[in-house]
Amino acid sequence: MKYNTFIFDMDGVMIDSEPFWQQAQINVLAKLGVSITAKDCEETTMGKRIDLLAETWCDLFSIEIPPNKLADHILDQVVYNILDNGQAMKGLVDLLKYLKKENYNIGLATSSSWKIIDAVLHKLNVKKYFDVICSADDEIYGKPNPAVYLTAMNKLNATPNNCIILEDSVTGMIAAKASMAYTIVLTSNLDNPSFSIANQKCDSLFKVKEFLDTL
Repeated sequence: MKYNTFIFDMDGVMIDSEPFWQQAQINVLAKLGVSITAKDCEETTMGKRIDLLAETWCDLFSIEIPPNKLADHILDQVVYNILDNGQAMKGLVDLLKYLKKENYNIGLATSSSWKIIDAVLHKLNVKKYFDVICSADDEIYGKPNPAVYLTAMNKLNATPNNCIILEDSVTGMIAAKASMAYTIVLTSNLDNPSFSIANQKCDSLFKVKEFLDTL
């Protein structure tokens, strides 16, 4: 088998957490007198590490509190939302079981902080499937820099030639491609030109599993 390593992004791939992130940003900024929409979040901060996300809003709206404080408020709200309403993406557990059965090394490499990672893995009860878990919080640069993926590959003793990465955002896709790994994008819009550089596009985790069967 050419590929023996599979690395997941987390938000939007394992859990549909983007609405939680968007609502947290909307709520926290509203308390500071700043009005934004879900579309603003999608276009401005989707896929960004929390420190860069907070800095972006502080710069755009000249918010008076420090970015690290804004980040803490947003993180607390996201964790609450995940633990209260988080659900695994359809097909996640089936895909994880398939990868284990096929003897893939399985990694998680996300822009999210450890606080979010712990909340998601606890809520979904899937930590046991992962051989390595990495956060871009531990890197100098977040996505679209490939650092977190390169770290995960290194810990998994993998090379780009035998590694598949599953992403859902443009920022994440750029990071995955920059790592030189085979990149699959999970998207409901297979014709989205923003994902044109992906090696493969799938509209569900079930389709990802079907595609892996063809390799």
